[in-house]
Amino acid sequence: MITVRSPQARSLVALVIALTCGPAEAHLNATGMGPIYDGLMHFLLSPEDLVPALALALLAGLRGAPYGRRALFTLPIAWLLGSLFGMTAAAVSIGALFASIWFLLLGGLVAADAKLSIKVMTALSALLGLVHGYLNGTGMGESVSAVIAVLGIAAGVSVLVALVAAFVVKLRAHWARIAVRVGGSWIAASGLLMLGWSMRGF
Repeated sequence: MITVRSPQARSLVALVIALTCGPAEAHLNATGMGPIYDGLMHFLLSPEDLVPALALALLAGLRGAPYGRRALFTLPIAWLLGSLFGMTAAAVSIGALFASIWFLLLGGLVAADAKLSIKVMTALSALLGLVHGYLNGTGMGESVSAVIAVLGIAAGVSVLVALVAAFVVKLRAHWARIAVRVGGSWIAASGLLMLGWSMRGF
């Protein structure tokens, strides 16, 4: 084994290693993960998409593990299918009025701890996924990078629903479930504010 004892030799070895390293790619755009990263960040930074998905996950968690599993599989798949259908359409802006309806509906259901059947939960998950997925897909164009970005969005939806629903399902204390319902009321209140803002011109 060769040992390097002098400081100058060590510095020279460190310099050679540093100069022969491959390129560092910090932002994923040049690694093939760029579109997935873009899709994921689009979902996480779009409250009109993120909050309804969060509310649905809270609602599914309140109802129990079977509801959580149904939402986990239905919502991301419907979102993905809706996005793929939407890629052939022109860009559409949902506007505050449309977003406020989802906030009010899902937030209100969480606040009321609505006793929905699993069929209704499945239909609600599918409707939310198809509508928001379609709106996400519009204007993206039919390209490989757009499809990869859509996969990133669906992955984000899936992770959010899995984490939130699983967390809520485990809550047994009455006060903890009340806290979840209070969160739903805040979502509904936000929807009410958005509704008033969108109708200010009428």
